[in-house]
Amino acid sequence: MKKLLLLSMAIVLAQSSAKAQSRLIDRSGTVRFYSSAPMEDIEATNNSALGIVEIPSGKAAVSILIKGFKFEKALMQEHFNENYMESDKYPKATFSGQITDPSMLTKLGSFQTEIQGQMTLHGVTKDLTMLCQFNVSEKEITVKSTFNLVVADYDIEIPKLVRNNIAKEVEVTANFKFQRND
Repeated sequence: MKKLLLLSMAIVLAQSSAKAQSRLIDRSGTVRFYSSAPMEDIEATNNSALGIVEIPSGKAAVSILIKGFKFEKALMQEHFNENYMESDKYPKATFSGQITDPSMLTKLGSFQTEIQGQMTLHGVTKDLTMLCQFNVSEKEITVKSTFNLVVADYDIEIPKLVRNNIAKEVEVTANFKFQRND
């Protein structure tokens, strides 16, 4: 009887902690990058980024398939995947971090806060802090951020022939919409 009571209490506690910690997932986040350069502006968008936010802990993670980036020109996309990003060798980029003020995720309204974590891109992991705009409603949480990445920080080699025609820094914009399931 004691074992049954303990088992019942364990199940109740597990269920209540599962409700207390809610994991929200967006499988169709949008990540766009843009670089302005003398020869040509470069822009690509990926509409299948995976984003996860845990409430109330504020843990956040993103995973992006590099080959999911779409360019206006097919040749540019081919060069990006084969010559620069080596997508077969490094198929995805990831970010794992912590929202600085996760208590805001439990309140309705808009706020800005940082997410501090680590970005892994092209086989290199670097610390990254980004400012994010959060909009929290009863139905969803949206997250938007724009930040810059330095290409050389991630060991992405630019051939000498075109080095002066390609930006050394890339602007990244990320948008996620998490449907609340409480």
